[in-house]
Amino acid sequence: MDCGADPAGLKIVGMSSERTIRIERDILGKNNRIAANNRARFLTDDLLVFNLVSSPGAGKTSLLVRAVSELKDSRPVGVIEGDQQTSNDADRIRATGVPAIQINTGKGCHLDAAMVGEAYSCLPPLKGGILFIENVGNLVCPAAFDLGEACKIVVFSTADGEDKPLKYPDMFAASSLMLINKIDLVPVIDFDLAKTIEYARRVNPNIEVLTVSARTGEGFAALYAWIWKQAANQRRPVGDALR
Repeated sequence: MDCGADPAGLKIVGMSSERTIRIERDILGKNNRIAANNRARFLTDDLLVFNLVSSPGAGKTSLLVRAVSELKDSRPVGVIEGDQQTSNDADRIRATGVPAIQINTGKGCHLDAAMVGEAYSCLPPLKGGILFIENVGNLVCPAAFDLGEACKIVVFSTADGEDKPLKYPDMFAASSLMLINKIDLVPVIDFDLAKTIEYARRVNPNIEVLTVSARTGEGFAALYAWIWKQAANQRRPVGDALR
């Protein structure tokens, strides 16, 4: 196979690079239009929406299980789960008493705005609440797809290696918050926290960083404070937000 310099790293026989780029733009353009519709629905419902992204095994689901268990009494909470197969993660969320919709993408490596819009219609009313979207475990594809969220949160594990932000810069550039999970493992593994934060801020100087442990609960108070701050900012009038 003839390899070229297109975004996927492969040249498709019989398709020019210009057509490949045009198709990619068409796909993203359609997605962005649906994402804008999702965002309007979420704002109408006074809903704060987070898109959680990470590599597989970083601990997104464990983090969500603890978070939704502790947040559900303060306001409505719902979860949309994305995986290629199984409903295991949605089942774990539902066991906390929080509603969850599972999306199975099959061979797909990310959620898109149409999937999220359809799943949201299947959730009970969440007006004034929080919606967490757990994306498919992947640090590449989800970076390009807006789902209508308020912001992306990249979950990074201390076991992932410090250079993930440099290897997958688009994801860290697109995220507002980096949650460094499994911080309780630092005493027993070789992990340089300062270097990880330095690498992330090379890619995104404005990214905020919190350290947490889904196992022990360390850092969750700071995470909740960050969430409430986002909620307050979302509710501010546009004029105030620009000051």
